[in-house]
Amino acid sequence: MALNTRFVTGSDADIDAWNRAVLLGFQDPFPLTEDELRLRREKLQYDRARGVFEGDRCVATFTSFDQQLTVPGGALVDVNAVSAVSVTATHRRQGLLSQLMGADLAEAKERGALAATLIAAEYRIYGRFGYGPAASLADFTVKGLRSGLGSRWSAPEDGGSVAYIDGAEVRKIGPELHERFRRGQVGAIDRKPLWWEKFTGEVRFGHQTWEEPFYVLYRDGAGVPQGLVKYTTDKKWDGELPDNTLTVQELIATTTAAQRALWSFLVSIDWVTTLRGPNRGPDDLLPLLLPDARAAVLNGISDFLWLRPLDVPALLASRSYATTGDLVLEVHDPMGLAGGRFALSGSPEGAECAPTSRGADLTMGVGALGSLYLGETTATRLAGAGLLTEETPGAVSRANALLTTGARPWCPDGF
Repeated sequence: MALNTRFVTGSDADIDAWNRAVLLGFQDPFPLTEDELRLRREKLQYDRARGVFEGDRCVATFTSFDQQLTVPGGALVDVNAVSAVSVTATHRRQGLLSQLMGADLAEAKERGALAATLIAAEYRIYGRFGYGPAASLADFTVKGLRSGLGSRWSAPEDGGSVAYIDGAEVRKIGPELHERFRRGQVGAIDRKPLWWEKFTGEVRFGHQTWEEPFYVLYRDGAGVPQGLVKYTTDKKWDGELPDNTLTVQELIATTTAAQRALWSFLVSIDWVTTLRGPNRGPDDLLPLLLPDARAAVLNGISDFLWLRPLDVPALLASRSYATTGDLVLEVHDPMGLAGGRFALSGSPEGAECAPTSRGADLTMGVGALGSLYLGETTATRLAGAGLLTEETPGAVSRANALLTTGARPWCPDGF
């Protein structure tokens, strides 16, 4: 039967077939009941959802939506977020993903998106479409008995306070708090209202397990919310002794005082002997806040947010730079969307970038530029790996000085 690639039409049959294909593509056997399908029709957006259909059956899925990304200097850049990418196992190796991705990226560039983002389930897939790893996640485990903080928590010295709140209050306070947090966190993205509904369990999609969590809010001395935690515990005992593991599902803070207070509070909760922080930024303060920093075991750092430039001059001009300097970049893009030679003039106050005929200082693929852009890696590392070529002596060092951000980017949110 012939394959037909099209946008999801908005009919219940198309939307339901698309949702079934998403779960099948991600090897999720959850049965989609009529109630579950109705919830998905009501809550999820399908205006840019595409599918490859074989008759009434969907065999490949793809969607995108508008997103704002915080870049060095604090600007909010409009990007095209890609999600729900799947190809049914019976229809692999037929170019379906290439077809879907190519069409979406071309339309995103036409709309004016400066870049595209995604969370890569598999590392080897997306490099060929011009994406590069742009922000990582760290996974920490803290053994409370070795942390040195003791079993009692002291109130913050700045007059702040912590309090348990419920999901309804999180939905009221959280969006504004996150807005302030994300504007100061390179790599952070905006959150839609549905995000908060899912975060607090008001909306629960059936294939996603839900365990009732605890929410903790930190207010500064003036009563302003500056930090939020969501955590769960596993309620285990070792004989007659409590042996709980506390898992931090979310900890955002707009000030270092809030972050210090929240970590101190979490590590000192009674009955907790182990703390897990699986979705932290690679430069999280946690280890340095412990008298015994080795108690915060780094289980690993993994790539998370990937970035694909679409408009190189506008993208480079949208961020600020650590020092004042110039670079000419030759960018190769096999998809023909963002390649060219560009002259960048950057400074802490801003930047200008435009096409040029001057000789290149650095040559790289568009994915390598995606990895450099937020400060996730350095030109030195990319050059050492053969992913960037220095055409002018000293250009790698100049690029490092320009592009450094002081701390690596962090995107706490999957999509």
